[in-house]
Amino acid sequence: MSKLKFEDLLNAGVHFGHLKRKWNPAMAPYIFEEKKGIHIIDLNKTIAHLENSSAALKQIAKSGKKILFVATKKQAKDIVSSRVKELNMPYVTERWSGGMLTNFATTRKSIRKMSAIDKMQTDGTWTTLNKRERLFKTRQREKLEKNFGSIADMTRQPAAIFIVDIIKEHIALKEAKRLNIPVFAMVDTNSNPKFVDFPIPANDDATKSITLILDTVCEAIKEGLEDRKNAKASADKDAKAKKEAKEAAPKAEKVDTPKVEAPKKEEVKVEAKAAPKKATSKAKADDLKKIEGVGPKIAEVLTAAGLVTYKDVAGSSEEAIKEILSAHKTLAGKDASTWCQQAGMAAEGKWDELKKWQDELDGGKVKA
Repeated sequence: MSKLKFEDLLNAGVHFGHLKRKWNPAMAPYIFEEKKGIHIIDLNKTIAHLENSSAALKQIAKSGKKILFVATKKQAKDIVSSRVKELNMPYVTERWSGGMLTNFATTRKSIRKMSAIDKMQTDGTWTTLNKRERLFKTRQREKLEKNFGSIADMTRQPAAIFIVDIIKEHIALKEAKRLNIPVFAMVDTNSNPKFVDFPIPANDDATKSITLILDTVCEAIKEGLEDRKNAKASADKDAKAKKEAKEAAPKAEKVDTPKVEAPKKEEVKVEAKAAPKKATSKAKADDLKKIEGVGPKIAEVLTAAGLVTYKDVAGSSEEAIKEILSAHKTLAGKDASTWCQQAGMAAEGKWDELKKWQDELDGGKVKA
């Protein structure tokens, strides 16, 4: 990641804040001085916070998680869409729909509607519709594309959210805070940085300022994605080498070991007894949230009850799961009718079939 220079920020006008009468007192630590009634942002603190935020975003990208960018103001929307699209990250540059994160199940339904209309155009259903129905579906598709097209690939809540102007995007900020999603944001002198986990003091109105900050952030994310790609390639290479070494090992033993020394029964028995110890090691926990209808809280409760893997859930029953959930008032009454079947498909590795079926479910319940 290239180090940002003080002069670059100065030339982009990152230091210009709002009028003194519009300032937020919480921004006092980030203000350098007042000049002609305008607050000047301390660029040394901008650089420090930007580097800290970039490093954190790089690690999130390296872990393979999604970062949601939000910028609906006119100066920022085109900049965000052009740069974030290259990173294959979700973004919102039109209207922020209330409940986009807190009511994510409904958001996913809207995205599925869009996919259903696309499917109608390919499977021949489209030709059976009359002119009026086609027009209605086309307009509905355009509206959904405008509001949800940029987050169509976001199958679950993002690991972090980056906001340009937290005052304009106050609804997105509140939803992220409610869900404990880390917030990265550009904060101007009229904003309250205490609401943001990783504030970047900067001018959030000037196009040049927004471009410079976003370019730096996107470059860090790009590096994180490259590191992940290289690490994966290296791991695949090591796994292939180990597999080849394992396949070659028995051949060497056959050549070196003569047939005369076969009857060492005690040694063979010791090895046979020692082997099952590895098999009895604790099973690795599965991500139960991949079951439609199971959220973070439910996954935590099921794990605490001993249902750690997909196989455990598949081997249980709907009644047993309901009994586990009934101990928690907020979870009692949840519909678990399909969870065991979903877990069984996940345990067998039938992910394509499971995803196709989940798209037809309604929050984990079979549609009426």
